[in-house]
Amino acid sequence: MQTKNGGVGKTTTALNLGVGLSKSGKKVLLVDADPQGDLTTCLGIRNQDELEKTLGSVLDKVIKNKPLEENEAIIHHIEGVDLVPSNIDLEAVEVGLVNIMSREYVLQTYIDEVKKQYDYVIIDCRPSLSMITLNALACSDSVIIPVQAHYLSAKRNDTTYSNNKSGTKANKP
Repeated sequence: MQTKNGGVGKTTTALNLGVGLSKSGKKVLLVDADPQGDLTTCLGIRNQDELEKTLGSVLDKVIKNKPLEENEAIIHHIEGVDLVPSNIDLEAVEVGLVNIMSREYVLQTYIDEVKKQYDYVIIDCRPSLSMITLNALACSDSVIIPVQAHYLSAKRNDTTYSNNKSGTKANKP
């Protein structure tokens, strides 16, 4: 889920799509790639800033070339989906990505480790074209761009689509 607009339903769409796929028998991993952690909150996890294992901690391990535990940071939810939660620590990781070689593939390293266990991995992105968002796009097979049904929302997403289309092609190995 990616768009530069806030409040258009990215998190709600990610959550409902994930739970719906799970209810139809699919194994789904939801990844909260927004430091605000709204997807994490929507799944009932409170005080996410106190969580020790999150997307930020996992990406930090990848950057530092430390080994990952099996299913590290994955929380099994009663709705039948699994979640990699997020919190404000993801901001610090993002700042650190600026000086890293192949920085747009850090998330892909983690996703490649866990995706074989899932039919679908759905990444909920923040409403900007940040380094974490670029990571999400680089490891994605497709992108869903939720929009509101009015002119300005559609106008802004025209550039989002062209950025995603050219950016992911250029970044795919």
